[in-house]
Amino acid sequence: MPIGFEMAFPSLIETAKKIGIDIPEEFPGKKEIYAKRDSKLKKIPMDLLHNKPTPLLFSIEGMEGLDWQKLFRFRDDGSFFTSPSSTAYALQLTKDEICLKYLLNVVSKHNGADVFEQFEQGGEFFCLFGRSTDAVLGIFNMHIASQMLIPGEHKLADARKYAANFLHKRRVDNRVVDKWIITKDLPGEVAYGLDIPFYASLPRLEARFYVDQYGGGDDVWIGKALYRMLNVSCDTYLELAKLDYNNCQAVHQNEWKTIQKWYRSCSLGVFGLSERSLLLAYYIAASTVFEPEKSLERLAWAKTASILGTILSQPLSSEQKRQLVNEFKHCSIIKNENGGRPKRQTSFVETLINTISQLSSDILLVQGRDIHQKLIHMWQKWLSTLEEGGNLDEAEAELLVQTIHLSSGLDESSFSHHKYQQLMEMTSKICHQLRLFQNRKVHDPEGCTTDIVTGTTFQIEASMQELVKSVFCKSSDDLDSVTKQSFFAIARSYYYMAYCDPELIESHIHKVLFEKVV
Repeated sequence: MPIGFEMAFPSLIETAKKIGIDIPEEFPGKKEIYAKRDSKLKKIPMDLLHNKPTPLLFSIEGMEGLDWQKLFRFRDDGSFFTSPSSTAYALQLTKDEICLKYLLNVVSKHNGADVFEQFEQGGEFFCLFGRSTDAVLGIFNMHIASQMLIPGEHKLADARKYAANFLHKRRVDNRVVDKWIITKDLPGEVAYGLDIPFYASLPRLEARFYVDQYGGGDDVWIGKALYRMLNVSCDTYLELAKLDYNNCQAVHQNEWKTIQKWYRSCSLGVFGLSERSLLLAYYIAASTVFEPEKSLERLAWAKTASILGTILSQPLSSEQKRQLVNEFKHCSIIKNENGGRPKRQTSFVETLINTISQLSSDILLVQGRDIHQKLIHMWQKWLSTLEEGGNLDEAEAELLVQTIHLSSGLDESSFSHHKYQQLMEMTSKICHQLRLFQNRKVHDPEGCTTDIVTGTTFQIEASMQELVKSVFCKSSDDLDSVTKQSFFAIARSYYYMAYCDPELIESHIHKVLFEKVV
């Protein structure tokens, strides 16, 4: 039986009769419902209801004989225990302006971060008034929501700091427990949320941890029983999630074998690319664009990132850079006379051009689109930036984004869209900031000025907030949401690399790609 149903239902029956609705005198379950109501009223009589806050305030809709002047003492934020239904009933009978103001805030189509003002008092945030110390899960959910803040949402920024500090202290004190729910691994959920912020939480990584933490039918949650939410903490969903993850992981493992064959056939190890760097590139791509049907995007991302990493790992002189650019421009691939096969000693430029040709052929076969010349042009642009000493981080991000978009089938006309250009500029700038931050962490970990809550610089956080606003908020003459979110995906992958230590990333790679869910 839903919470408060035994109180509200009999009152509503009486109200219905008064306005002429024909209600049967007897119906299945009536005696049980009325018996529960009488039992509760014996425990909490009406006199007590008017003199101190009780759970009955959740169930006052339809109740008669209420003294509203006395009850109004218990609505500190304009509501009765933050219950919209009870507050709406009070408004219906009293026309109280404070109740109206609360409900307008609750049902407003977009009220920004101001909605959190309803849950803050004296610098502390709460789920139910006066119960901030019990609501670990509520504060944790606020922590998750607050990471989506956009510029100017100061209250949400306050909520983010409060939630992070609250949860960190609970974690240190080993008190990550909630009064209202017993889950399989609430401490693990909180630990992941604190250790891997939203900006760094790669989709497949988050899913892998959550499948382990999801308790299914064994979770004990008062709301699940009271409101009969049968699809919350559901064993069927858990089993489906495990099957889906393992099937998808099998696809990724087969792709990893394909990537390794490409690595060996191209002799990329000879050119300085380690197999560990290759695995890292594929892991980042697979953890972001993980769907089995997006194999072309995933492989294009991983191969492009691997080749970029190979070039950037070499201490090339100005003359060597010039030679590299010229060789690529003229496509000077050295081949045997016998069948046009490449010689045993393949040049790096030949490897690059062969990879571009293979990616283009795969796209042509699957999508019927020839993107070869576009890819050649994009690489020429990046190599020119290398030769001229330009900003390689920004150029790298642009090359990755456009390669992924071409592989996904995005119409090239979108590249000239003003919103596309804006997002490209923002994403490239952020990726450059994150790469600088990552390099400073490696060479001077004590010298990095960071925000104690976010773990990165204030400048990076401000840029990410701007990107979140541009990606997730709609505007006139906008791009489709999938295209916009791909920019955030690239920025998130850079953030992850800059934020997480190599040892942590190694453990994530093993867990996501090679550890089967059981």
